[in-house]
Amino acid sequence: MRYLTAGESHGPQLTAIIEGVPAGLAISVDQINQELARRQGGYGRGGRMKIEKDQVQLTSGIRHGKTLGSPITMIVENRDWKNWQTVMSVEPVSEKDEQLRRVAKPRPGHADLVGGMKYQHRDLRNVLERSSARETTMRVAIGALSKQLLAALDIEIASHVAVLGGIKAEVPMTLSVAEIKEKTAISEVNMVDLTIEDQVKTLIDETKKAGDTLGGIVEVRVENVPAGLGSYVQWDKKLDGKLAQAMLSINAFKGVEFGIGFESAFRPGSKVMDEITWNQTNGYQRASNHLGGFEGGMTNGEQIIVRGVMKPIPTLYKPLMSVDIDTKEPYKASVERSDSTAVPAASVVAEHVIATTLAMEILDHFPADNLTELKKAVNDHRQMIQEF
Repeated sequence: MRYLTAGESHGPQLTAIIEGVPAGLAISVDQINQELARRQGGYGRGGRMKIEKDQVQLTSGIRHGKTLGSPITMIVENRDWKNWQTVMSVEPVSEKDEQLRRVAKPRPGHADLVGGMKYQHRDLRNVLERSSARETTMRVAIGALSKQLLAALDIEIASHVAVLGGIKAEVPMTLSVAEIKEKTAISEVNMVDLTIEDQVKTLIDETKKAGDTLGGIVEVRVENVPAGLGSYVQWDKKLDGKLAQAMLSINAFKGVEFGIGFESAFRPGSKVMDEITWNQTNGYQRASNHLGGFEGGMTNGEQIIVRGVMKPIPTLYKPLMSVDIDTKEPYKASVERSDSTAVPAASVVAEHVIATTLAMEILDHFPADNLTELKKAVNDHRQMIQEF
């Protein structure tokens, strides 16, 4: 399975093409749209979320509700496009219109300046339109389809916010996917620790008034993933490495960890390694899950626990100092529409890029021209692991 996305933040639409999904998988468009709505939610979101109500269109690869095995095309229209048709016109425009909404003051923390230098754009809008987190819309859509594939294999996934603006949720290592779904469904900040909800929302409100932004840490958990996915034989076959790359590919993410992660640096090995047990019913298990479901770059059958840290959004309503690329004079950076925090939404994005990466690994590992063949191969693999 592989995919590409295309489209600009204020262009007419976002597009994705996905190849390699097995034939015969039932697809619910409503479920994809529900996931897109989750991405647009969360306390602290800005004005654009009130404009866009993302709805996916599937224009190839599916017939009568089931995948054909051929490439799937997804489209999400930008409803704000009507206000940007001249600014983002594909056709040539007048010199005067070329200056509409031109960006010459790069924003610190964004791709604006480096992207302009790399591609030699004198209007930095040419950079920010594609580097915008708007692109994650399509990655959530792809992930939502991937989640439907995982669900067909009895693999469940969920996400939540572990830290927002320095306020940390109490999250037990034994937390199940079902518990995450239940608790976050009633949380405006996508947290499982509902006792700190009001404190977090107050901090978001105060930060917004100050014209500042907040970052945080998000966590994704996955259950019933077969042991033995990934490999130790080459560096680029390690599945935890692939998941880490996927997490860090999300806009504004700057770090990733599995299980207890960086806390391992403060513990002796005896307090980090997960002891192995065995019983007739479940086969091999671990007495703890400090390593987050991975050993040697491979899944070990335990719950996958992966976290990513998101820096505060760099677009500030009280902007930082920058330099005008025309005059080289110091100026306050340009201001685009933004949120005071997007950490709750980022947890949804993280959930979906992890789902996509796991789906890609499964489809690479098992024969998967059609769903019947895939299910049999996965069940045979699980039985083999059970009997080892």
